[in-house]
Amino acid sequence: MQSTDLGNKESGKIWHRKPSPATRDGIIVNIIHSTSDYHPKVLRFLNVAFDGSGDCLIAGDHQGNIYVFDLHGNRFNLVQRTAQACTALAFNLRRKSEFLVALADYSIKCFDTVTKELVSWMRGHESSVFSISVHASGRYAITTSSDTAQLWDLDTFQRKRKLNIRQSVGIQKVFFLPLSNTIISCFKDNSIFAWECDTLFCKYQLPAPPESSSILYKVFAVTRDGRILAAGGKSNHLHLWCLEATQLFRIIQMPTKVRAIRHLEFLPDSFDAGSNQVLGVLSQDGIMRFVNIQTCKLLFEIGSLDEGISSSVISPHGRYIASVMENGSLNIYSVQALTHEINKPPPPLVKVIEDLPKNKLSSSDLKMKITSGRVQQPAKSREGKIQTRILKQDLMGNFENKENELSDGLNKKRLQILLKGYGEYPTKYRMFIWRSLLQLPENHTAFSSLIDKGTHVAFLNLQKKYPIKSRKLLRVLQRTLSALAHWSAIFSDTPYLPLLAFPFVKLFQNNQLICFEVVATLIINWCQYWFEYFPNPPINILSMIENVLAFHDKELLQHFIDHDVTSQLYAWPLLETVFSEVLTREEWLKLFDNIFSNHPSFLLMTVVAYNICSRSPLLHCTLKDDFEYFFHHRNNLDISVVIREVYHLMEITPAHIHPESELEVFVALTKGQYPVFNQYPKFIVDYQTQERERIRNDELDYLRERQTVEDMQAEVDQQRVKDEAWYQKQELLRKAEETRREMLLQEEEKIVEQRQRLAAVKRELKIKEIQLQDAARRRFLKLQQDQREMELQRLDDEIERKNLTKNQEAVAKAIQEDADAYRRKVDLEDHMFHKVIEADQTQSRETQKIIEDSLAKAEQACLNTDWKIRTLHKQQCDDLHRSAGYQEVAALLQKNRRKEMEVLNAMMEKDAEKWKEAEEKDFHLKSEKKASALSDASRKWFLKQEMSAALEHAENPFIQEARRLQNEQVASSCFPRTSRLNDISEMGSSAQISLNRKTEWDGMEQNLIKKVRNLRQRLTAQARNRCQTPHLLAT
Repeated sequence: MQSTDLGNKESGKIWHRKPSPATRDGIIVNIIHSTSDYHPKVLRFLNVAFDGSGDCLIAGDHQGNIYVFDLHGNRFNLVQRTAQACTALAFNLRRKSEFLVALADYSIKCFDTVTKELVSWMRGHESSVFSISVHASGRYAITTSSDTAQLWDLDTFQRKRKLNIRQSVGIQKVFFLPLSNTIISCFKDNSIFAWECDTLFCKYQLPAPPESSSILYKVFAVTRDGRILAAGGKSNHLHLWCLEATQLFRIIQMPTKVRAIRHLEFLPDSFDAGSNQVLGVLSQDGIMRFVNIQTCKLLFEIGSLDEGISSSVISPHGRYIASVMENGSLNIYSVQALTHEINKPPPPLVKVIEDLPKNKLSSSDLKMKITSGRVQQPAKSREGKIQTRILKQDLMGNFENKENELSDGLNKKRLQILLKGYGEYPTKYRMFIWRSLLQLPENHTAFSSLIDKGTHVAFLNLQKKYPIKSRKLLRVLQRTLSALAHWSAIFSDTPYLPLLAFPFVKLFQNNQLICFEVVATLIINWCQYWFEYFPNPPINILSMIENVLAFHDKELLQHFIDHDVTSQLYAWPLLETVFSEVLTREEWLKLFDNIFSNHPSFLLMTVVAYNICSRSPLLHCTLKDDFEYFFHHRNNLDISVVIREVYHLMEITPAHIHPESELEVFVALTKGQYPVFNQYPKFIVDYQTQERERIRNDELDYLRERQTVEDMQAEVDQQRVKDEAWYQKQELLRKAEETRREMLLQEEEKIVEQRQRLAAVKRELKIKEIQLQDAARRRFLKLQQDQREMELQRLDDEIERKNLTKNQEAVAKAIQEDADAYRRKVDLEDHMFHKVIEADQTQSRETQKIIEDSLAKAEQACLNTDWKIRTLHKQQCDDLHRSAGYQEVAALLQKNRRKEMEVLNAMMEKDAEKWKEAEEKDFHLKSEKKASALSDASRKWFLKQEMSAALEHAENPFIQEARRLQNEQVASSCFPRTSRLNDISEMGSSAQISLNRKTEWDGMEQNLIKKVRNLRQRLTAQARNRCQTPHLLAT
């Protein structure tokens, strides 16, 4: 046993010398993974999985290192480091370089072994994933955890379905049936359901197992054809379910050493067409035992108590077994080495096991015990007893001759005696007896080499000529015929070979090796000299049959001759179909029990006996079609009578016409390699082969040319379709363009209408905006008008108040002036005499005082005049500004003008009354002033005499000018009143003054200001001159 340590290497060889596994253990190589750190340790492998070819496998350890082992190329490679333990692996995806790995963080990742890159990352599980099942197409995968199972699409890596269950139930396993579209779901309550993958429709549910052998299922396995389900658990019982019949058909009891079953897996076989017979059972002791589920025989086992197996996987082609050991290493086993002893012929039969009664099954009826080396008979139930015949060997008998001794310990002579006594062999042991009689070598290697050559060209289209419903049967027939054609070239041209081989293929469809060797033995021995006249029927053999028939029944032969029926019609159809068309299955098996037990001439005698036993209906046939129908269909004929007639003919036929004298004795196939079969005209076969090859080449050329023409026609059609599609597309584009144009025109019309409506809306909005602006402007003007009216009212009130105040002040001032004048006059009268005395001295002071008073009054008059001018200018400016507003409100004032005129007339009447009263009071005042003036005049006249000289001196131009200015001042004091009255009287007309007169008012204002300035300068100059004159006079 070779051992390989991966160490820190990322790639290398698995073994360094060619492995030669021993038959004892069958180990090809033991693989360990240890680290070379300071503290070396072994990294334990946890999971392993094979790819679809069976020559590559992947394995993952508890640190997340995943290796690919190529057993065919003797290489290993480190493809991924996941940094966490893997809980499940799958390597049989549709893309061969990709694999799935379930990790400890409950996620599933897909990696590529070539690029070593992450392809996809799938999440969704909430607990550890312990199983990954991939569909046969490699497109779907089912991942199973303890609480859920999820169906994934491996093309998109998206979850399609999710199976949710109650926590109290729990999931044991969910997986695809091989080569099927069915999903099997197994739960912890022992319920098993089958679902359709696409629709998730429940196809069936398996019934509960019998209570006497009820176990909790933990592990499951299914055969490659998906017909048998094996289930086990914490027990040494195995339950075998037939999924087609949905019933438990067998319970296998493992040895007492087995207390619990940890893993189950069927061992594939290339020749069993998927109906696997060997089941691997891994028990709690770490030993994996392989048993035959049909014979319940222990075949071999791997592992031991010291080196126990933790888990195990078998390659799809059944050549390798990869087991993860309990110590963490990985063992690769060779199935061929383990089954070397099994492939040997079986030992002599010791005990016969009868089938169980089918009328009523119970758990005791189903149980079969596993034994090593022999098979025990199951316990019989009282309800259905079966008579059992035990075949004992005659150990004390003498052997007659060596040719009667068979390789399996059977005696041919005794078998013939048994056959004559019972007419047929036991059904259960017929195949075993046939294998012994035919001495089949079971050359696995030679047959595998023939099978590996593939399907022969001559049988590629076999299903067209022979449409068989069962695809499996058709596939086995095709493989058997191809193997025969590869064995000898003539069989590729033999037209009746499928008819000859079909009954044996149907009988041995589960063991193709036995089927091939049975047919080959039949051709070598019972089909002697059949191919000497190839491709014509064997005339020599048919002549033998005709000679025997002529000897035993001349009348029947003469009847055939009279109706032009030759041996090719009454003998050859029976030979080329080996009676399969005219006999039932049971009759055919009974017949061939006798054929295989006798000389090869027995088959020819059977043809003669069949015709002789059917002479009565044949003599009544006159048409050739009736004869053809008779020899191609079943007839009411007892096969036992035919067989007895054959034995009778074998005994009474003369030696010179007996076929036994012409045919060779039985010769078995050679062991190791099959014999060369060349009993045919080689030149004809070669010529036919050449012609057929030429015809095939011509046909290939024709097919190639036809394919070229078809391709050209397809291209032309495709181009025509493209042209038509292009024209249709152009037509559609044209129509679409017209439609779009119409749509554009409609849209343009709609847009024009919308624009018109929008313009109308804009106009309406503009009008509304103008109206709103006009209303706002009117409201603003009204507000401004109200403000102006309020301002005007306020100014009018203020003007009236000021006028009243000024009038009162003017009256008070006039009274005060009069009082002052009277006081001065009294003072003057009182001091007249003093002043007269001091006239010369006081004259100058009086003059200076008058001048100063005149100057002060002139200054005050100038100031008053300036204020009045500014007030007048301001009023004029306000009037100009108000004129624009007054024009707008003139219309409103016209309505109120009438009322205002009435109020004004009332006020004028009242004012006239007041002025009249004032005039009366003024007249009274004047009369009093006149009286006072008269008294003053009398006093003045008295003083005038004394002061005439002084007064004459005082009579100078300056005093006159001062008086004149004083009079102008008194006159100007009445100007504001007059101007106000004029303003009030002209209020209505001033509203009509236009804005273009503003410039005239500005010019008038400037002229007025200029005149006032000149007047002030002139008055100032005069006042200065007056002031200088008294000083000059005084000096």
